[in-house]
Amino acid sequence: MNRNSSVVSMDRPISKQRTGSLQRKESLAGLLFVSPMIIGVTFLTLIPIIATFLISFSDWNFIMGLQGFKWVGLSNFQTLMSDTAFLKSMKNNAMFLLTVPIYMGISLVLAILIEKHIYFKSFFKVAFFMPYISSVVAVATVWMVLFNPSTGPVNQFLTSIGIDNPPKWIADPSYALPSLMMVSIWISIGFNMIIYIAGLQNIPKDLYEAADIDGANGWVKFQKITLPLLSPTTFFLLVSGIIATFKVFDLIAILTRGGPMRSTSMMVWDMYEMAFVNLKIGYASSMASVLFFCVLLITILQWLGQKKWVNY
Repeated sequence: MNRNSSVVSMDRPISKQRTGSLQRKESLAGLLFVSPMIIGVTFLTLIPIIATFLISFSDWNFIMGLQGFKWVGLSNFQTLMSDTAFLKSMKNNAMFLLTVPIYMGISLVLAILIEKHIYFKSFFKVAFFMPYISSVVAVATVWMVLFNPSTGPVNQFLTSIGIDNPPKWIADPSYALPSLMMVSIWISIGFNMIIYIAGLQNIPKDLYEAADIDGANGWVKFQKITLPLLSPTTFFLLVSGIIATFKVFDLIAILTRGGPMRSTSMMVWDMYEMAFVNLKIGYASSMASVLFFCVLLITILQWLGQKKWVNY
């Protein structure tokens, strides 16, 4: 008994050492595999975010180098609160948020129609998805031609049906922002529709068959089955869509450049002008910090609210 027990006691430390060595090797291998991503996120995301927060407390023109770096504390943020141009950009961003529920609703209707009631599904999927995967420069150029106040096809059509003074669209401060919103909706419908179609295909058909047996009509099935089971998909599209509206830049740069009369200027465009046109890096960084916290706050509110309406 004593000899056997001594053999067992000697085997246990050896097996523990082997297990520990194997775990260390596996951990090292795992770190090596994820190290490119960790390095990329650190140097391309985390460090720039931290640097932006630090620079937002300074008055710095990067052309002058580090010699022109001067700490100003909260002065940039105090100026932002009374900056009418920046407040106008925030208001425009808030208005632009309305595009998200609009194109999500249109995408959901199209997804249901294409998935259940239309032949040649692949053709329509590709047709609606093309604007999303096309170059934004090309898309914006096409809409610039369409919205031309004098020779554009849109106004020519409106004139032909009896409208004497059609809108000037992107040339009119009253219509410029709605025009950008229409273009954004047109671009975004395809992506959201494809995601909704994927969500619809994951809904069990047995639920609809049981509802048919119970005598439920189409609206009841949509309200009680389709919408609840699509709520995770809707939540994903809502979060990603709202974040995307705060990053809109390319459409503004090509179509309006923030005009006319700053009617289409948004926070990212203001940051670009302040940093690379006016060369006020510290002030632009304070704008970026405000934008970061706006997106963070809205995202947190959505995550807290999703517990009441998202069904996993």
